[in-house]
Parts: sequence; structure tokens; C-alpha cells
Amino acid sequence: MTKTVVAEGYGGPEVLAVQDIVLPDPGPDQVLIDVKAAGTNPVDYKLYSGYMGHNPDELPMPLGIEVSGIVASVAPDTNGYTGPLNVGDEVIATGIRGGYAEQVIADAADVGHKPASLPFGQAAGLLLAGGTAWHLLTATRVGEGDTVLIHGASGGVGLIAVQLAVARGAKVIATASLARHDQLRDYGAVPVEYGPGLADRVRAIGPVDAALDLVGTDEALDTSVELVSDRGRIATIAGFARAGELGIAALTGADGGDEIRTAARPELIRLAGDGQLEVTVDRTFPLDEAPEAHRYLQTGHAGGKVVLLP
Repeated sequence: MTKTVVAEGYGGPEVLAVQDIVLPDPGPDQVLIDVKAAGTNPVDYKLYSGYMGHNPDELPMPLGIEVSGIVASVAPDTNGYTGPLNVGDEVIATGIRGGYAEQVIADAADVGHKPASLPFGQAAGLLLAGGTAWHLLTATRVGEGDTVLIHGASGGVGLIAVQLAVARGAKVIATASLARHDQLRDYGAVPVEYGPGLADRVRAIGPVDAALDLVGTDEALDTSVELVSDRGRIATIAGFARAGELGIAALTGADGGDEIRTAARPELIRLAGDGQLEVTVDRTFPLDEAPEAHRYLQTGHAGGKVVLLP
């Protein structure tokens, strides 16, 4: 038996509950993981909110698509994407189902080794946000000598995108509330407060070659198209309703996105393990406080990752 957070219906965080679930034995090329930390993500609450449809057959719905933990059971000669997997290995798993739990089964292909230097809480928040940030920078061709404007730079994806862009040799202009500016400066970005006059404040810093929208507001989208001449170098992961009319990329895992994000996993792990990439954990919650964690996540004010600790 393992304690697992499920959505018992469709609605708000009040539909979340902890249930005792019997897991099957892991099959060939699968891994049983003792979960030490589970990352939360907006897609988690979108699944049970009804935003992505209602299917009673999906209920109760296990939640959680990324975890860090320790291998509890695995068949001999099973390999993850960073090498052979053995009982006792500290690992990161992404693209799973039911990660808000004490234990979870993952496909070995989605499991990589966690560097000893990377705490479990940070590891659980690395790969989904990191893969998304990598996809954004790849799609907009951000590299040496570019200036990139990142909207919503103090969130989980934004903070990683800032660090990766700086590592690529780009100058980063980062929008965030004033309270987050010092951290962004520490990462090498030029922080700018959002709000009326944003385009003028950014223009005063200098010309912009590319823009990443992580918030989906009209301000972010309109400022991006005003300042970036090549709309092929503007991408959003939130402003889907207007992306078509503006002629900018709306990025998901589809159309090659999953391949880009998956291929980035080993490098993201290496960078984090070497201390070249930091994952900011804003708050942690016990597993049985998943509803409170989701209420906080939905405010949009988290300055980093929100993590559940079984």
C-alpha cells in the first residue's frame, strides 16, 4: 500500500484526497521508486479542473508527473537515460503518473540518476521546468550576443530560463515584481518591473532580439511584438489564445517539443549537479496538504517551485 494524492472528482483543490493504493509489481523496464519529493506543476490542476475535459473513467485521478527518490525495486540490467539502475540509486523521474505518493512506478526510460550534490526537493522541480525553458530558448534561437526579454522570470520556468540564457552568452532582461529583482541580478539578468510603461523601460535598456512569454498577459504579448521585429523569435507557453493572431509560437510538448525537452534532461541534470543551474524551491508542503499547495500554486505568486514531501 502507498499513500497517493488523487482527484476524486472535477473541480478545485477541494476534490483532492489522500488514498491508500496498492501498486502492481513493476514490469520489465519499469522502476519502483520511494518518493522523497514531488514537484507540482500547473498542468496538475488543469487535469482535474476540467480545463482539459471531463472523463469520469479517469477518476479517481492520480496526480504528479515529476519526482525524486530512491530506487526500491528494479529488474537486473535495466537502464535509465543516464545508465544502469540499481536498488538504492538516487534518481529523478519525469513524465510519470501518480507522483504525489509515497511510492510510484516509472518507466525506466524516464528515470535518470540524481547527483548527490542536488537535494531531493530541488531535483523534483528540475526537469519539467528545465525542459520547458530549454524548449523556449531553442525555439527562439537564443545564443551568444542576443538580448532576450523574459516575462514572468521569477517563476519556476523563468528562473531556469534566465540562468540557461545567461550561460548561452545572452543578455537577459527579466520582468518580475520588485521583491524578486535581487535574485535575478544574482543570476546575471537585468530586472524590470512589469506594469504600465514596460515597453519604454525595456527599450531604455536596449534593443531586444527575442522574447519568452511565461505569463500570457496582454502586456507581455503586446510588449514582445512591439519590441521584437522577428516574430519567429517570440514564443509563449501561456498566451495560446492570441498566439495565432500575433504570429508567434505557442509551445507545447507537441510538434517536436517533447523530443527537445527529453533530449535536454541529461544536460540539465549535469548542470544542476555541477552547481551551474539552481532550482529555487519556494515552498514545501506535506503530502496531505496537497490542496493547500495547489491553492498556493494557483495564485501565480510562487517564486520558484512548489514541492510536496511524502
